[in-house]
Amino acid sequence: MALAITAYGTKVLRKVCEEIDKDYEGLEALIDNMWDTMYEAGGVGLAAPQVNKAIRLFTVDTIQVHEGMNDEDREDLFEDEAPIKETFINAQIVAESEEVWSDNEGCLSLPDLSGEVERPWAIEIEYYDRNFNKHTKTFSGYNARVIQHEYDHTEGILYVDHLSGISKRLIKGKLNKIAEGKVAPRYRMRFAK
Repeated sequence: MALAITAYGTKVLRKVCEEIDKDYEGLEALIDNMWDTMYEAGGVGLAAPQVNKAIRLFTVDTIQVHEGMNDEDREDLFEDEAPIKETFINAQIVAESEEVWSDNEGCLSLPDLSGEVERPWAIEIEYYDRNFNKHTKTFSGYNARVIQHEYDHTEGILYVDHLSGISKRLIKGKLNKIAEGKVAPRYRMRFAK
């Protein structure tokens, strides 16, 4: 079941999220609903704060993007790494590459906005999957970018926080409109009260 996506201006998006355990009430249904929500809204990632839950949980599916890319972009953004479809619980980034790259990012909580964000090319991350199996993995390129974006949500950080001062000033009016509920994305949103 698709849930309403929490809009910019809602307090939960600025909270550092809590870790959970495998007995978190309704976890399986929440994960399933997050996948449904992400796909209905056309996203490649979704974090629990975006469905009004201040917990360290996010989903990522880069397979759909990988399949839609031309061979040159696929080679540049994925190199030899396979695209992923994964649930991340209690994730902690433990290492980042010195190499960085910029790309355009958007966010389902900030509809109709995007901006150039610089991020490390590769990360090492520890997390639990939906079955609470622990993993430590290294991701790079597009996979790493989407993971970092969603991970930031669990830290109370939005991609707009990474933008330059000039870029932030240019979108301030649009951010205010989102916070005031004056946008109409094609998916359901929950606005701040």
